[in-house]
Amino acid sequence: MATAQSWKIWREIGDAVIKASKNPNRRWYGPHMAASVRAISERIPLVDFVLEIRDARIPLSSEYELLRKFTPFKSKRIIVLNKMELADPLELKQWMDYFEDRNYLSYAVNSHNKESVKQFLNFLQSQVRELHKSGHSGHTTTMMLLGIPNVGKSALSNSLHQIGRISATEKGKLKHTIVSPQPGDTKDIMSLKIGSHPNVYVLDTPGIFPPYLLDAAICSKLALTGAIPNDIVGETELARFFLTILNSSHEYKKWAKLCKSQDSTESVSAQRKRQYPTDHTQDFIVNDVRRVLYETISAFNGNLEDDISMRSLIETQFVALKTVLRVSEEASECADLRVASKILNLYRTGRLGHYTLEHVSAVAKSEHNC
Repeated sequence: MATAQSWKIWREIGDAVIKASKNPNRRWYGPHMAASVRAISERIPLVDFVLEIRDARIPLSSEYELLRKFTPFKSKRIIVLNKMELADPLELKQWMDYFEDRNYLSYAVNSHNKESVKQFLNFLQSQVRELHKSGHSGHTTTMMLLGIPNVGKSALSNSLHQIGRISATEKGKLKHTIVSPQPGDTKDIMSLKIGSHPNVYVLDTPGIFPPYLLDAAICSKLALTGAIPNDIVGETELARFFLTILNSSHEYKKWAKLCKSQDSTESVSAQRKRQYPTDHTQDFIVNDVRRVLYETISAFNGNLEDDISMRSLIETQFVALKTVLRVSEEASECADLRVASKILNLYRTGRLGHYTLEHVSAVAKSEHNC
């Protein structure tokens, strides 16, 4: 079966992002980003560790390209694959092996899971101990978090700070960074304490892109995962791109049992009356969405390797999703946008499966050919 990258839609999305990056207004590379680059370049020689935060769904496309500008630097670099809960577990393991084979130190984490962050903090503390064994004489260790927009740097730094607090005194003096789903909201470098004896601090930095983006494949994946503002491409096109990926995968087959379950019992009906029919994140609505997607894909007789057939299936899915998502009959464009917004949200929160958009096998083949 064809991969998502073989479809026309990824090229259209990628080209739209490239065009926007060349806009004189530079929507994501304004004066504040240039100032942030200067501030980071001044501080990076002074830190002990550089934590390069990437999105586990796109381990290569979410690389912090500007890090190359700061090399060589003496800081120890760790590649942190955040949002691991949204990626395919088997693919994630292969990516960890990929980095290990190339002598890169890496770690996968879910910044919203307390146990995952606690294990990550233990790992960082072990790295600090190794640093002191090698002759580091300072009483304070500093780690700088770097990454492109919306890879979860602020969420991770806040979680590390929350779990890393030691004394009751520190608990009363919490200091948080701003966490927002909108890329580019962090403007300043923020210092947060995550450990004592010895003291360990993390520096949360603004997410920064290069001044221009030139690779359409990378741009399309950055847009889908939310690193780039939705309005550059449009939520409807992004939702169609996700459905292309879903329809090309086997993830939907996990939802087959939803079609066999009886969902009309009195207890379920009573439960639904107590819930909010417009809240698409409720379990019963999510299950309805999964069921509809499974049924539409399974019943489709067209050739899913043909772009026109794929678009036909996606339009059928949009029509079916309007019902289960309680989108009222209104102007078609507005209804499609509401459906797209909900589907995009469910994808980005992992409610519609786990997808890794870059595959180690394809990268290894490309490297071999080079």
